[in-house]
Amino acid sequence: MTPKDDFFGESEELKEILHQFDRLRKGQSHAFLDEEDFEQIIDYFDDRDDLKQAIQAADLGIERFPYSSTLMLKKADLLIATKHYRQALQVLEQAEIYDQSQIHLYLLKTEAYLALGEYDKAVAMLENRIEHFDGEEQMELLLELADVYDDWDQFNQVFDCLVRILKIDPNHEEALHKICFWTEFSGRYEESIKLHQWIIDENPYNELAWFNLGAAYQGLKLYEKAIDAYAYALAIDEKFDYAYRNMADAYMKLRKYDAAIDVLQQQLQVANPEDVIYEAIGLCYEKLKKYAQARHYYRKAYRLSPHDEKLQLRIGLTYMQERNWMNAADALQVALVLNPQMVKCWEALGECMLQLHNEEEAIRCFVKATHLRPSSVQAWQLLIRALYLAGDYEEAYRQSYMAETHTGAKAIYHYYRTAILLAMGKNKEALIQLETGLQLAPRQVKKLIDLCPAVLQRSAVNDLISRYRKKKDS
Repeated sequence: MTPKDDFFGESEELKEILHQFDRLRKGQSHAFLDEEDFEQIIDYFDDRDDLKQAIQAADLGIERFPYSSTLMLKKADLLIATKHYRQALQVLEQAEIYDQSQIHLYLLKTEAYLALGEYDKAVAMLENRIEHFDGEEQMELLLELADVYDDWDQFNQVFDCLVRILKIDPNHEEALHKICFWTEFSGRYEESIKLHQWIIDENPYNELAWFNLGAAYQGLKLYEKAIDAYAYALAIDEKFDYAYRNMADAYMKLRKYDAAIDVLQQQLQVANPEDVIYEAIGLCYEKLKKYAQARHYYRKAYRLSPHDEKLQLRIGLTYMQERNWMNAADALQVALVLNPQMVKCWEALGECMLQLHNEEEAIRCFVKATHLRPSSVQAWQLLIRALYLAGDYEEAYRQSYMAETHTGAKAIYHYYRTAILLAMGKNKEALIQLETGLQLAPRQVKKLIDLCPAVLQRSAVNDLISRYRKKKDS
């Protein structure tokens, strides 16, 4: 096979350049290769991930063109790719002597400094060079500076860099996109509002600025003002997907669920349907207690995201609101097939089983919930309640103390032990438990009454509860 055969598929011109390069490195006679030829050779090997030969080509090129900053930048790029960061910086320092006009030089320097964890040097270098560039190149260096601060976990400085960009170019699209996130992350909502009001004064038709203004108002829970800002953004661009989403969220925060549904329906007309939009519509209908319509949209969402167990959980919960325990249990069991670790789902299924008079299965569900999340007071409370309702008083009593070992002493356990001990005929011990519960959290006594309404028919219990109510009122 001849050397030219090694370069099959390349243009005849490139084949000839590579052939002459092959002769050069073998010390054989060869035709003259100019600077651009070496650039092509380096790119050829780089594209094939043959970085060793690419660096060799760069070295041979620099030998012949020792003032070529372009070849030096290519070599530095390769050294960074092979993690030789100090060598790369040395090459870049040399290149800077000959040419300070190439922005790529400073981007490569930044990359090397970041790889070495020398954030302060990257910042100092970029700050020194930013004013030497203008236009898009200056913007690129400022964005690079923002990324350095991001990597360095100096998040307020990221926000400040984006403000600098927007003060120079109020319509800079990338900076407008990024500052929305960093406003929320840093919590600098008031500054963001002032900045975007200034941008809007400069350009009232900047839909991104209106959107960011709305997002900043929303961050301060000024939902009405946020909605107004999103409305302006949508007046400028009626296909602004995220303006619809945020506006709907603001309406939901105001509990204006009908308005939120209208906005989300408009969003569906201008963008491809998404599971999150259908789910949000379903949630609005659920809040409006229109459970059949809620399920309709949850199912639409589930068809787009058939592995999302939370949607089946929501379907199950809407059936539970209607006391349709069998259909609820079916939906919850589908959710648990998708994700057997869902504590809330085990709790909900346990409640369905209780209502269907399947106490044994209910207890199994609640036990599973306590095993998955032993720190959950809710899970233990449901288990103890189920055991009590099943008439297994001894086990309910035992589990109430087991609960305390995992969650600490809680008033609810004392109230539940009150009911358990009364059912077991241990009235004096029950009153001790009741008094302890009243001392810890007198308002939670209603949980005892919910568990066992007949408890109020016992005069000793009534007297004790009344005594604590008087203390509270006095």
